[in-house]
Amino acid sequence: MAVLEQVRRRFERERPFEGLSISCVLHVEAKTAALALTLQAGGATVHLAAGNPLSTDDDAVAALREAGIDARAAKGESTQEFHAAIHHMLAANPDVIVDDGADLVVLAHTDRPDRGNILGSTEETTTGITRLRALEREGRLRFPAIDVNDAAMKHLFDNRFGCGQSVLDGLFGATNLLIAGRTAVVAGYGWCGKGIASRLRGIGADVIVTEVDPVKAIEARLEGFRVLPMLDAAKEADLIVTATGNRDVVRADHFRVMKSGCLLANAGHFDVEISKPDLGGLAVGREIVRPGVEAYRFADGRTVYLLADGRLINLATGQGHPVEIMDLSFSLQALSAEVIAKHGRELPLKVLPVPAEIDLAVAQSALAPMGAAVDTMTAVQRKYSESWDLGT
Repeated sequence: MAVLEQVRRRFERERPFEGLSISCVLHVEAKTAALALTLQAGGATVHLAAGNPLSTDDDAVAALREAGIDARAAKGESTQEFHAAIHHMLAANPDVIVDDGADLVVLAHTDRPDRGNILGSTEETTTGITRLRALEREGRLRFPAIDVNDAAMKHLFDNRFGCGQSVLDGLFGATNLLIAGRTAVVAGYGWCGKGIASRLRGIGADVIVTEVDPVKAIEARLEGFRVLPMLDAAKEADLIVTATGNRDVVRADHFRVMKSGCLLANAGHFDVEISKPDLGGLAVGREIVRPGVEAYRFADGRTVYLLADGRLINLATGQGHPVEIMDLSFSLQALSAEVIAKHGRELPLKVLPVPAEIDLAVAQSALAPMGAAVDTMTAVQRKYSESWDLGT
């Protein structure tokens, strides 16, 4: 993680978090460990809990504990243990919150009557930003939050290329089935859905997109995908992947028309996109057929397969986004946390963009490690690009 390593070396020299406590709720695996150690190198006391009960790498947790980080996560932890760890993150009285899905920020708003020590937070998921903007819209946001998710160096790469590859890794790891030649339905054509649809097509799937936004639907159609309502798409699907950030995207009326053998996977933050209550209510039998794959048998003899218990497929049965992608996202998280640490009390109580200079600095730092270099405009070109008079 070459960019994050540069950030860590500067943090070691400057110690921007000296004397501060940082609580993080993230997917706890090796790349996240690199972020936690970077924050620690900057002088912070770091507390870390899982953003999902199935996404934890126990080896990473052990290594972090050995390094002196308060890591409270375990692969397959119970729902009670999962929520207890998040509550502990708040009980640690953090100055800065680094969040994934806004679980800790929402807890801070419901369980803490005032702002306390919290200077602000950073958030890297679409779901989390949706929740933060709702708090802001209702006038309830108690501290500033930096929107890492919508930084150019995040959503263009993490959401598209990261999800595109890691979702397929999760599918392969869970099923060991051939995707080529199958009909795959991708629910949602945001940046995550674009990456997933593109990669599925790239390995030979016939891809159908479902959308509620007419603009995104047209974009998907012009990219060459079929675009159908879920009720129609579900009849053809061999595989459905949800990536909407909303709930009940696949529900009872869809389960009733699915072909036997259909695989159901979710790439959204919460396990609510595929309605597990509806699925369980319709099933007359269910069994685990291999790790991460549960068969649901219906009364008419059809069987559908829920992958990773409807949780994040790319982390529950895969290893998450590639390291080069998380290098960019976690560098933005670390640098945004530094902004909160230094200026949190001065910032407005809003969801704020990542400062443009940070976005650009991460891009520039990533060029050489990725084997890329850019041109520089001449003085004449720069003047031309800034002029209203474009005549020759």
